[in-house]
Amino acid sequence: MSDFPDVVTAAGVSKRFGNKTVLEDITLAIHSAETFGLLGPSGSGKTTLVKLFTGTLQATTGQVHVQGTLMPKLSMLNQIGYMAQSDALYTELSAKENLEFFGALYGLKGASLRKRIMEVAEIVALEKHLDKRVDQYSGGMKRRLSLAAALLHQPPILVLDEPTVGIDPLLRQAIWKELKLLNEQGTTILLTTHVMDEAEKCDRLGMIREGRLLAVDTPGELISKTGTDSIEEAFVYYGGHQA
Repeated sequence: MSDFPDVVTAAGVSKRFGNKTVLEDITLAIHSAETFGLLGPSGSGKTTLVKLFTGTLQATTGQVHVQGTLMPKLSMLNQIGYMAQSDALYTELSAKENLEFFGALYGLKGASLRKRIMEVAEIVALEKHLDKRVDQYSGGMKRRLSLAAALLHQPPILVLDEPTVGIDPLLRQAIWKELKLLNEQGTTILLTTHVMDEAEKCDRLGMIREGRLLAVDTPGELISKTGTDSIEEAFVYYGGHQA
């Protein structure tokens, strides 16, 4: 992956809320057409970091660039598909109406929008539930609909915050297969997770704890460098040596 240009970069990035430092001196580069995972426990700063990448938040110090553009920048929204940790859906509308709304925001309309809605609904196995109101959806179905909305405009960069929480293992496997297909088509994927088997599916991982980046490498190299047998053990190793 090192031959690919960097699509998302953070240089000396810190984020504070009042006196609380949430991220400290993060420097990171995400390559084109890779799946990059941010691995860390709840409260480690993963969500804050992806919000800086999407332009939802602004860094206190340091700089974030997406495709060479300094963030935050409103014009970059069309380049990013963002699935937040909490589902931003209109529950009084049907799933189809939600997707029509989000599609219109991205300039999709007519037959192309209808076709795209069916394509993303099939990816997340919701094609038979499009006419159902979202307030009748289970938590897992809402997560799947949020993912469909993020995929709708075929963005070159996909940012997914805990995308498969509450999704059953079989469908999770199918979604990962689709994410890898998107990689092959040139999409860059950044996702957060605390699930170890998902971390192992990423091309590269950034291990983050208490707002600090502990290590960045391929899952295999992280295991090899630490002399451990798993990503979980490697994470514990880095956490213990840099605490």
